[in-house]
Amino acid sequence: MSQNGESQTLTAFDPQVYRKDFPVLNREVYGKPLVYLDNAASSQMPVQVMEAWKSYHESYHSNVHRGVHALSQQATDAYEGAREKIRDHINAGSEKEIVYTSGTTDSINLVAYTYGNQHISEGDEVIISHMEHHSNIVPWKRLCDEKGAILKVIPINDAGELDLQAYREMLSDRTKLIGIVHVSNALGTINPVKEMVAEAHKYDIPVLVDGAQAMPHTRVDVQDLDCDFYAFSSHKFYGPTGFGVLYGKMDLLEQMQPFRGGGEMILSVSFDEIIYNKVPYKFEAGTPSIANAIATGAAIDYLNKVGIDRIAAYEHELLKYGTQKLKEIDGLKLIGTAENKASVLSFVLDGIHPHDIGTVLDQEGLAIRTGHHCAQPVMERYGIPATSRASFAFYNTKEEIDKLAEGIHKVIELFS
Repeated sequence: MSQNGESQTLTAFDPQVYRKDFPVLNREVYGKPLVYLDNAASSQMPVQVMEAWKSYHESYHSNVHRGVHALSQQATDAYEGAREKIRDHINAGSEKEIVYTSGTTDSINLVAYTYGNQHISEGDEVIISHMEHHSNIVPWKRLCDEKGAILKVIPINDAGELDLQAYREMLSDRTKLIGIVHVSNALGTINPVKEMVAEAHKYDIPVLVDGAQAMPHTRVDVQDLDCDFYAFSSHKFYGPTGFGVLYGKMDLLEQMQPFRGGGEMILSVSFDEIIYNKVPYKFEAGTPSIANAIATGAAIDYLNKVGIDRIAAYEHELLKYGTQKLKEIDGLKLIGTAENKASVLSFVLDGIHPHDIGTVLDQEGLAIRTGHHCAQPVMERYGIPATSRASFAFYNTKEEIDKLAEGIHKVIELFS
């Protein structure tokens, strides 16, 4: 039996058991049953998570850490209980290494404007990859421009895999930080972050991992990865929007100056001196997103109930099935064919713009994502303006993939 009590085999996995927990999957769009295949943008939320959010507002809505009355104490216990659930889920060494943020973007910006500002100077280098989401490009580009530092980019091959030899050759004493995505939102590529972290640490270079797309699809163990920072968002793994986490190693977090000032992040304030609160609270200024933190804890409970290893295995079967179905369609080209992938299928159709594809599929009840997916350098790498992207969750089925293929055939018929 694996961690979190997972003992069932893949053959026992029945998505219908869990679909009932997601009310939105029962609705219709334009008179057609909804087929939701936009999970990389935001996964749907089970009723168990909604109930946790609702319960806080109905039963014990109060501010945390500030009150001695019963409601405040109950809210604080639930709020901090979620932090412990998150710590356990990613195997962080301490709940103090779990910093609450508004999402992956906020987490990366926190590192850029705290650790980055303190440690990156003119002539230094920051390394990212060609497959990064804009959230892991813009903060580093801005910081490098402000500091006179150099932003270096790891190239990718035609399959959408990182050139690891080029990465190794980039590493030097001038490198002050590496930002790398765990799973590409545009390509589905799962990067060998553990190996990359080990290479970076030979030079004592800290590594930030963008884990937004990894959290719903694979087991994340930050101590095993040995990454220095790990950023992710709740709404990618069945939780609410507007909430996220930054994991950071304790020694680094303690060195970093606060990103924002205000209440909660202080121990004492006078006009002569400000004493900051301890980690993680010194990074959590102001009244926090209490309900969303509690709901995120409920999302982790739900993931553990389903079983992350079982989810990964089932989604791999969906990916294999979907890849084969789409490869059979004349004129369709998959963008991102890495050997190690998560459940994302990005594609283009000869002579048909992705937005037209998405519009027609929408009329068939199929929700996919079209555009550059906040990864414009990826599109430029392949010489295309955009892709259509179908992304799967464990509540999706092979029958829904069949409907996707049927919908694409209708698109081709319409535009031919």
